[in-house]
Amino acid sequence: MVTVEVSPELRLRELTLDFLAYLELERGLSRNTLEAYRSDLQQLGEFLGRSGVDPLAVDTALLSGFVSELAEGGGQRRPAAASTLQRKVACLRSFYRYLRREELLAHDPTTAVHPPRSRARLPRVLSRDQVNRLLEQPRGTSSAALRDRALLETMYACGLRASEAIGLKLSELDLESGVLIAQGKGSKERVVPIGSKASETLRAYLDRARPTLVGLRDEPHVFLNLRGQPLSRQGLYKIVQRHARSAGLDADMSPHTLRHTFATHLLAGGCDLRSLQEMLGHADIGTTQVYTHLSADRLRDVYFEAHPRATRSGETPS
Repeated sequence: MVTVEVSPELRLRELTLDFLAYLELERGLSRNTLEAYRSDLQQLGEFLGRSGVDPLAVDTALLSGFVSELAEGGGQRRPAAASTLQRKVACLRSFYRYLRREELLAHDPTTAVHPPRSRARLPRVLSRDQVNRLLEQPRGTSSAALRDRALLETMYACGLRASEAIGLKLSELDLESGVLIAQGKGSKERVVPIGSKASETLRAYLDRARPTLVGLRDEPHVFLNLRGQPLSRQGLYKIVQRHARSAGLDADMSPHTLRHTFATHLLAGGCDLRSLQEMLGHADIGTTQVYTHLSADRLRDVYFEAHPRATRSGETPS
């Protein structure tokens, strides 16, 4: 009897077909996810083919080497992004757990395989001058201008998420006390102070513009579109981007930029981290701590601009 030796790539291809059928029929995963997993496992097959190792004989060290090769790039491949590596590791874990459940493996070799840690990207933040230029853009006394002015001022004054701004209701506004109630993630409510400028623009909008927009309809939401309906997320983005372009700012700026700017300016002005965490509605203070890095950068800029004997590298003291 002649024994035909199966290559690692062919063996993996056969196992992959069974795995994808399981994901589609029993887990109901989308076609896009299935295609991504197929591509990831094809890359693994190529790696195992070069290594000469059967997919059922791999160990943690070999799989970690595969992930490292993806991270570093090589040949015609570019280094994979951190988010891509995380997805590929998730694919490996799902695949080998499936093989373990099918009793094709005695143990799971992916338990200690981890993608390289991604470096946290610092959010974009506007300077005080840029904020002023943006907030000055909605000009005139039309209903749209009064609404946009109140919307931008409120988002910057309160650090609201996009969903919180468009979901804000009249019953959650207390301009006499200078606070609003934001409905955060997981339906968690938090009380946030409203600055005097934001209060002023809100009063103007509520008194002179909103009645025109809403007409006789009973609408609880504060910010409305020109048809008197609650402002959509897409509508909010268009408003922010339109005024950003008019102010000479980056056109792809998002509503979240105002939230990041709110947080950074408060910290730079002396606000403590715990209070900022409460105002932003972060469950974990670690999420809030990213703004300490941004504030440190700002303090460094102020130092070099203000100190008579301080210069940046490559500059000559004046």
